[in-house]
Amino acid sequence: MITTDHRPNLVAVAVFGEFTLADYKEFEELVNYKIQFEGPVSLLFDLREMAGFTLDVAWEEIKFSRKHAHDFRRVAVLTQDQWLTWSAWISQIFVDAEVLVFDDETDARTWLEATEEPAQ
Repeated sequence: MITTDHRPNLVAVAVFGEFTLADYKEFEELVNYKIQFEGPVSLLFDLREMAGFTLDVAWEEIKFSRKHAHDFRRVAVLTQDQWLTWSAWISQIFVDAEVLVFDDETDARTWLEATEEPAQ
């Protein structure tokens, strides 16, 4: 299950339990809408309560990241899990956004808000 929150140029997602393909599709739909109408966005993934993810989510994430390689400003990942930290680092291969891992939500949001506004 996921919860989503969005503000101008930011999409925040918190995952609880198993991250399923239906959850990921919900995330994709929101991000696609934001990109279409606002341009590049920053992402906040709160994975501290995630119990795992399905293989189809991993595959969908790779496809989505490649398709939107230039559509993200910054990506903050909240986790204390070393595997997820490594996974976040690997995802930088597919996107040109800065990706950082945090264990404190305030620090993550502060870093995301420090993003410069895009040129109009």
